[in-house]
Amino acid sequence: MTIPRFAEYAAAFEKALASDEWSLVEPYFAEDAEYEVGLGPPFTPESGSCIRGRDAILAYFKQALDAFDRRFATREIVLLDGPHQEGDTVRIRGRADYTSPHAPDLSFELDEISTFAGDRISRLEDRYDAETTAAIEAYLAAHGDALGFGTGPRE
Repeated sequence: MTIPRFAEYAAAFEKALASDEWSLVEPYFAEDAEYEVGLGPPFTPESGSCIRGRDAILAYFKQALDAFDRRFATREIVLLDGPHQEGDTVRIRGRADYTSPHAPDLSFELDEISTFAGDRISRLEDRYDAETTAAIEAYLAAHGDALGFGTGPRE
């Protein structure tokens, strides 16, 4: 039951990204869910890397995608491993690929762990190794201005 529910969530997330209608993912999160972002600024809000509460998570998704993903012309998520279920937890390993006419392509890998309480995610965690985190930070330092960070999404 958990892997199919995770797959439904992933599909709803991509629809929400395309439509900017984040209520589409609301049914997949517990009201008191937590999301551990796994990266520092500019990916985390001032309150820290753990977002608490479904409404805050949905607001964060919009903010983070506006602030990062929408700076690029294309975004593709590639499943590298999984999903694997262990009890109430689903784990995947993926790669995010971004392109832009304003900067070199960017690709990085991450692990995502979704813990369910019944049919809702109670905890979502993204994990990046230290090398990946350093590479993302270096990319942003080198190309952030070209991508318009701090000035709104690029067209």
